[in-house]
Amino acid sequence: MDLLQSWNSDTALEHLIALAVAYVLALPIGWNREREERSAGLRTFPLVAMAACGFVMIAIEVIGADSEQQSRIMEGLMTGIGFIGGGAILKQGNQAKGTATAASLWATGAIGAAVGYGQLDIAVILSLVTVLTLVVMTPLRKVVQDGSGSDEDKV
Repeated sequence: MDLLQSWNSDTALEHLIALAVAYVLALPIGWNREREERSAGLRTFPLVAMAACGFVMIAIEVIGADSEQQSRIMEGLMTGIGFIGGGAILKQGNQAKGTATAASLWATGAIGAAVGYGQLDIAVILSLVTVLTLVVMTPLRKVVQDGSGSDEDKV
């Protein structure tokens, strides 16, 4: 069978490590969203990061890392993950909830893509900034909302 003959243990290990790194970098974001009881959490965020990483690695293997077609891969990832994030947004009257979760999902897709392209520095920075934004801005958001008399995001 051609499939088994094309197996390369070294490449498989590299891919496994990249997928694991994408998974681990997304865990703190998923943990935060789960702890805040949001619509997406510990399962969703690592899966989004791994899938984005996987699609990028497949594209590199199939069309090559230097192919101009890589822009289509990124475009498709951005659109698809945006669609998933859109499902996290709920409109209630003239207010919207879930926008931070949706944006976090989009950032998590970028983390996975960065790992897939071998840009670990970008992936780590995106993960740290996303987690810090969710953790640090939540209390600040509550202070601002308490001052304005509103307890929800306005559209």
